Amino acid sequence: MASLWRAVMGDTPPNPDDYDGVEYWSNPERTGWLTKQGEYIKTWRRRWFVLKQGKLFWFKEPIVTRGSRPRGVIPVATCLTVKGAEDVINKQFAFELSTRSDTMYFIADSEKEKEDWINSIGRSIVQHSRSVTANEIVDYDSNR
Repeated sequence: MASLWRAVMGDTPPNPDDYDGVEYWSNPERTGWLTKQGEYIKTWRRRWFVLKQGKLFWFKEPIVTRGSRPRGVIPVATCLTVKGAEDVINKQFAFELSTRSDTMYFIADSEKEKEDWINSIGRSIVQHSRSVTANEIVDYDSNR
């Protein structure tokens, strides 16, 4: 779990296997600047985030190409909630992304940006969640 946390928090570059072949440089679902907190040194760092195919990547620079290497990646399917967190960390435009064991905090540049990120990540969590698999879906009409 510690290695996952390091990958999520950007203290070590993620393994390219974590990308699952996602072409993060091409047609992302959402991009933009967010400020995130480091794992060990609790400083806030501004990073360029890219949401694509159930992965939230971040980079130091906003120009993302095939040769760019993410500083970190979060598989959103492992996330349970995304919600506002101004009261929790006492910072304007803050939101949190929680897994079963960890909570990560981010700060957007405006209320609209915060809400847009929460909505985009929330949709991605639902779309990529492993909580409902195809064989768990019940067709109630077929039993008539």
